[in-house]
Amino acid sequence: MASTPDRSVLVTGASSGIGYTVAQGLCARGYRVIASARKQEDVQRLSAEGFTAVQLDLANSASIRAAVEATLVHTGGRVYGLFNNGGFGQLGALEDITREALRAQFEVNVFGAHELTRLILPVMRAQGQGRIIQNSSLLGLVALKYRGAYSASKFALEALSDTLRQELRGTGIRVVLI
Repeated sequence: MASTPDRSVLVTGASSGIGYTVAQGLCARGYRVIASARKQEDVQRLSAEGFTAVQLDLANSASIRAAVEATLVHTGGRVYGLFNNGGFGQLGALEDITREALRAQFEVNVFGAHELTRLILPVMRAQGQGRIIQNSSLLGLVALKYRGAYSASKFALEALSDTLRQELRGTGIRVVLI
């Protein structure tokens, strides 16, 4: 897919849904998309479709670091945008969700997104510009029964994103929360 090298965007959760649609749309607009997916078979499928694809498991720090390193190799060390979309939601009454299940929800939706952002930020700072787009949810603003773990993780992502936006004001790096 034809692209503009200095407009490289890493899209997490690009194997399906919103992430896949965003990756396609960015490619159609001339962006260099690095499409990430957790499962190797999805990475292979994305590659076969013409994407530059990397494996990325947001619950695994080593995977996050490897994906950032691979992205920087593919882009010549530049990253214009990060679309933090990867995540999952689990259903259930809060009284039935174990500590381990709640931790798993936060590992991906909050801690993984945070760690990935931390690793990409120095590249953007060196460039003097960048865009970080955090894909949250309406459930990050309004709680809904049986979606407590997911809602809590998205509330946390909202707070982290708002804080990051304030901290990066004036740097040329914009944080957008959708």
